[in-house]
Amino acid sequence: MAAPGHVLVVGGGAAGTATAILLARAGVTVDLVEAGTEIGRSGSGITLQGNALRVFRDLGVLDDVLAAGYAFDVLGLRTPDGTVIAEFPDAKTGGDDLPATVGMPRGEMARLLAERAAAVGAKVRTATRLESVTPDGHVTLSDGTTQAYDLVVGADGVNSGVRVQLGIDTRPEPLGMGIWRVFTSRPASITRTDLTYGGAAYIAGYCPTGDDSIYAYLVEDATDRTGLAPDEQLATMRELAGHYGGPWTEIRDRMTDASRVNYTWFTHHLVDGPWHRGRVVLAGDAAHSCPPTLAQGAAMALEDATVLVEELLAHDDLEAALAAYTTRRRERAGTVVANSVQLAHWLLAHEPPPQAGGTADVPGLMARTSALLAQRP
Repeated sequence: MAAPGHVLVVGGGAAGTATAILLARAGVTVDLVEAGTEIGRSGSGITLQGNALRVFRDLGVLDDVLAAGYAFDVLGLRTPDGTVIAEFPDAKTGGDDLPATVGMPRGEMARLLAERAAAVGAKVRTATRLESVTPDGHVTLSDGTTQAYDLVVGADGVNSGVRVQLGIDTRPEPLGMGIWRVFTSRPASITRTDLTYGGAAYIAGYCPTGDDSIYAYLVEDATDRTGLAPDEQLATMRELAGHYGGPWTEIRDRMTDASRVNYTWFTHHLVDGPWHRGRVVLAGDAAHSCPPTLAQGAAMALEDATVLVEELLAHDDLEAALAAYTTRRRERAGTVVANSVQLAHWLLAHEPPPQAGGTADVPGLMARTSALLAQRP
């Protein structure tokens, strides 16, 4: 084993902080830089399935995640008026000894990972941007630092500047859907995720994220909402939520803070070809992203970190390690991206299930995906 001696990780999200934890714990000198002024400052909620929890256990933060979040093992389906039409066990992709799903505040997850990275020896700097990077590992940072690193990990998100500087022209592509999200207090009746397909939105769902918090979401046709003021965004989401009954009635009543509402479009991408150039490698959303139809964005990022560090520690040659990382990750991540996109396309086309003469075999696709994710990456 000949791991890189000094590594720069760009980005304080799940992929970046997990990579920093694993490398620092292995004795590597790690600098982590985040452009934002604070890691974990913003965000609504996040749904974390068993394969993500499995990585949290490896990182040493599982107990903190379980304490900060809300675990559940059952999923529900409802009609738009709120009637429950199905309840079924959620797939335990992390193993029977872990919950099927944990919801938690996204910012809290980010904070726990960043604190763990610092605790095991990574040097974490916020409000620090990457200005330039070359394939041989030379970087310039916004604080004036210029330095050569043995390895640079570009974990700087879906609009990765590292990816652009490497000359990789893959860009996120819109899918034709937009998602409203709100983070608010939890009605006592909500103890799991319930999904409604159809009605005024393509998907209406919610996820408990703590004893007194949930995030709820509504998926519509992609619409230019950039001209809406915060209060107008809140009113628009409240109007859409008003088409749904059951727990949505309480959720709508609790949607009063415009700062807790956000709207984004579904996009996807997958870097086709090597995920590295020289001493610079991509991880997480910088390499691949998918719409949240399978709730696997953070899990895929965490798995990237695990596999990347495993390969770095297993090889004496950096090129061989990075090539092995791409080989192991591209097919699995690509399958998750493709399946997430397929679900979205079925919804957009209003495609019926096979028993009604269509092709939208949602249960089959979900089962195949769960079987894949239950295997270690």
